[in-house]
Amino acid sequence: MAPRDVARVGAAGLRTRPARALLSALGVAIGIAAMVAVVGISSSSREQLDRQLAALGTNLLTVSPGQTMEGGDAKLPAEAEAMISRIGPVTAVSATGAIRNARVYRSDRIPKVETNGLVVMAARTSLPRTVGAALRAGAWLNGATGRYPAAVLGMSAAERLGIVRPSPDVAILVGGERFTVIGVLDEVALAPELDRAVLIGWNVAADLFRFDGRATTVYTRSRDSQVEAVHAVLAATADPESPGDVAVSRPSDVLAARQAVDTALNGLLLGLGAVALLVGGIGVANTMVISVLERRAEIGLRRSLGATRGQIRVQFLAESLLLSVLGGVGGVLLGITVTAAYTAHQSWPAVVPIWATAGALAATTLIGGVAGLYPAIRAARLSPTEALATP
Repeated sequence: MAPRDVARVGAAGLRTRPARALLSALGVAIGIAAMVAVVGISSSSREQLDRQLAALGTNLLTVSPGQTMEGGDAKLPAEAEAMISRIGPVTAVSATGAIRNARVYRSDRIPKVETNGLVVMAARTSLPRTVGAALRAGAWLNGATGRYPAAVLGMSAAERLGIVRPSPDVAILVGGERFTVIGVLDEVALAPELDRAVLIGWNVAADLFRFDGRATTVYTRSRDSQVEAVHAVLAATADPESPGDVAVSRPSDVLAARQAVDTALNGLLLGLGAVALLVGGIGVANTMVISVLERRAEIGLRRSLGATRGQIRVQFLAESLLLSVLGGVGGVLLGITVTAAYTAHQSWPAVVPIWATAGALAATTLIGGVAGLYPAIRAARLSPTEALATP
């Protein structure tokens, strides 16, 4: 038979039993949709991470005090920032210093135990530029405001304190002192510790809270080609006497690790999608077996009119393939729709790899062929007299 006749004959069984065909195709479609959606959402998440890292940069390194040999908390030398800035490939240096035992409250009416888990940090004026932080509202600390009781809030800190916009009339209590809120930061992806921080000037921290001027975190930017080289010498440069007491990290590695965890979870979801696809294939095989049993008289009549065993096999195999491809196309469209809806909700770029859709259609073709092979062979083995004698 010509390909056109094969398609027409194979579609005849689907047209005569549309409800059964739709339910069988739905089983395949669910499995394909799950697999396409998992691959699409994973690819979209990876693309969003790549864009985020491209915008934020992967050349940010942080230096912080670790543990001493005796198990106590180490401290960075007061000269750590200056010494790090002398490293040739380093292009920017900034720092924060933790203010111990300073609690933050919205007003003096708040119970002392309700600290909201906020921390107070002295901050250099170059901090936003170095860590890639952006202001949601207001202004950052400068040479003037850094000398007076003015504060900039991290995103989470502002939410917990119930402050939406800074203004001269908005004030908080920091360590018992009244500070005017002059700015609110957006989320800082590479320095999440700043999100729940109340940031004040280096000078006012020394004046009001006896801050010793030692940085607790030093942020550095370096030339992209020299990041690993700078990473290797940062600890010894920050504290030449005790480099083992210094911790050096690369914040972008945390984002990459998060992506690795997502990839592992996606593997599990792909496995579930494959199971759903297998169940759909079994449904197609079941439908085709029943179809052969119900259409024995039709098979006998076609054999009596001259149809060969090969033509009967091709007819039922084509029907199985059409049923699976119908489910596959529907599953691909459903998977793309789910991916587009989820990525739009997350404000991610929607990415569905071509290999995912092509692989999905190839998988459905394979499923249809395997599922229809046995029913097709069984139908072809029926003799005309046996088939016509079936009531």
